[in-house]
Amino acid sequence: MIVLLEEKVRFMVEKIANITPENTQEVWTRSVPEDAVLDVRDLRKVYAGNIEAVKGINFYVREGEFFGFLGPNGAGKSTTIKILITLLARTSGTATILGHDVNEESTLVRRLIGYAAQEASPDDDLTGQENLNIQGNLYHIEPTVLKSRIEELIELMDLQDAANRRVGTYSGGMRKRLDLASALIHRPRILFLDEPTTGLDPQNRAGLWKYLERLNKQEGLTIFLTTHYMEEADKLCERLAIIDGGKIIAEGSPTELKAHLGGDVITLSFKDNGTSPEFQATRVQEVLRDQAFVRSTTVNAEKNLTVVVENGSEAIPLVMRLLDHEGLVVASLSLTSPSLDDVFLKYTGTRIRQDDPVAYTPGGARGPWARRRR
Repeated sequence: MIVLLEEKVRFMVEKIANITPENTQEVWTRSVPEDAVLDVRDLRKVYAGNIEAVKGINFYVREGEFFGFLGPNGAGKSTTIKILITLLARTSGTATILGHDVNEESTLVRRLIGYAAQEASPDDDLTGQENLNIQGNLYHIEPTVLKSRIEELIELMDLQDAANRRVGTYSGGMRKRLDLASALIHRPRILFLDEPTTGLDPQNRAGLWKYLERLNKQEGLTIFLTTHYMEEADKLCERLAIIDGGKIIAEGSPTELKAHLGGDVITLSFKDNGTSPEFQATRVQEVLRDQAFVRSTTVNAEKNLTVVVENGSEAIPLVMRLLDHEGLVVASLSLTSPSLDDVFLKYTGTRIRQDDPVAYTPGGARGPWARRRR
């Protein structure tokens, strides 16, 4: 007993001694608030071939919070959410929802959560109301309670006029709203959304944001959102974690994360004039990086130079004079306030690629409920 205790103490001492600024995510030292409904500690997922998709991440989500997981495709967002909704086993670490381990108590966890996937998957041959009825029956909801809940969700999602129409006639935005209603049928404590607006045009995307805000603000629903859309994370999320390469690289409210940059953002682009844009950007970076009014400089993957300054309107004339003195030419210059894209650029050196919307085609991609009956 004493030997085991000594071993445990020695392990903790070594763990603490090895903490550095580079591996602070490895050791969860932050206290988790009492109202946390999701608690993730040192979560890892390694696939066959020793492919490490999630690398020891730590975070929590409070009750009633709209929490975002922001990162590019392949960052580990979908792997993380699949572990949390019990569809994928973790390699190590812990993840609990309302105190219940997602691996050990998966059946109970599934009753506490709702999930809407990237691809909406209602049955096209059934009406919206029939789809919701099937979903409710899967949760063994008492018929009179289910009838009332379906009516409530149809009204909440503004589907009254389409409730008795075949889903095959729905637009992409309507299908997403129906899919969201399906995820809410059993009154979950936490709603997980994996890239919910991917493929929607800007108008339908903004429309879905309205429904999500209503669920969070008016219904008090805790929402966990994964997205690679900067504007979406900025508008919806009270707090978010930025993930890249399987690691959480920054965490906080959108306002806090942008404030860490400070000042304004000047972006300079260059044309190939016999000298590569990358070389020009690096040369300009050398000229500007030590100036008192410059806070940081980054050459991104597009070979543009991003310069964070204290006061943009005052800095631009100074920048142009310095470049003119060095005989350096800029193709274009823009001045903006800090964005989440700039935050991501600061920590990774790249920007998140924004996918173009994909129009929904009836009878196209079909989910498990959408198989044709013969």
